[in-house]
Amino acid sequence: MGDPSGRMLELLSLLQSGRAQSGPELARRLGVSARTLRRDVERLRGFGYAVGSAPGTGGSYRLLGGHGMPPLLLTDDEAVATVVGLRHAAAAYGGAEAAAAASALGKIEQVVPSRVRHRVESVAASTEPPEPPAGAPDDRTLAALRHLAPATHTHAHVRFRYTARDGRESGRRVEPYRLVLLRHRWYLLCWDLDREDWRSFRVGAMREVGVPGTTFTPRPVPEGPFTGAPGADGSVLFDAPLSVVTRRLTAEAGTLEAVGTDRCRYRTDPDDWDWLAGIVAAVAVPYTVESPAELAEATRRMTTRATRATRTARATGGT
Repeated sequence: MGDPSGRMLELLSLLQSGRAQSGPELARRLGVSARTLRRDVERLRGFGYAVGSAPGTGGSYRLLGGHGMPPLLLTDDEAVATVVGLRHAAAAYGGAEAAAAASALGKIEQVVPSRVRHRVESVAASTEPPEPPAGAPDDRTLAALRHLAPATHTHAHVRFRYTARDGRESGRRVEPYRLVLLRHRWYLLCWDLDREDWRSFRVGAMREVGVPGTTFTPRPVPEGPFTGAPGADGSVLFDAPLSVVTRRLTAEAGTLEAVGTDRCRYRTDPDDWDWLAGIVAAVAVPYTVESPAELAEATRRMTTRATRATRTARATGGT
């Protein structure tokens, strides 16, 4: 391969597997000498690519991660997926993250070839971008997520100040386990060290989020749809075993725990009580609304609507 630029792109493509590859094999696949290969590797390093090398017979090379963001080599399929994904991200979220997505999108769209641009437009024309939600993450939420995400991944303790729905503020020390996006809002599922119980908190209600540097050994997460969402203001007692309700409950978040062998309790705190009333009724087992009054009232409204609908059907002969 006589063209140095084309040869370097080919070399970069071969190295992007991330595994170490021998010098002689790379030279053979590129059709160059070992000396030319070493020169091309040095050129890649000069462009910002972290290419590691290891001694041995002929040596070996691999592309290292975690050393900045040099230019990326994308296939056509990868470029299409990246551009479409960034377009949706820029449309779906607000704040700094949307601005970053839009900035990255502009840079990529400037360099994609026409054949890729045509495919991007075809995909975009046949898909519906998400509407920007009214509750898009604000800067405080995004700042908290930047602390919570790595802490959740590395099992590091987290401290923060939390403002509850009633305005009360408290300090919390937790073991973070999972971040969940529910209805355009972020929640943290965690073990509360002071309450010695599982809790979930709205990330947007946190402030002064800190990671002191200590770590913890992860606890087993309870079974059932304990996917870490809102708090625990809503409580429903199902007259059915946990195994039955787990299969039927389609709510995206909350806690479901056994109460004896034949009953279980679901606790959650949605933004829409009418929505929760319908989700709970769809489980199709006897249940009792324990709290709050808003959920009980939403359930009564749903029952009234259902009764009227069946009366109308009887009056019209079911047509």
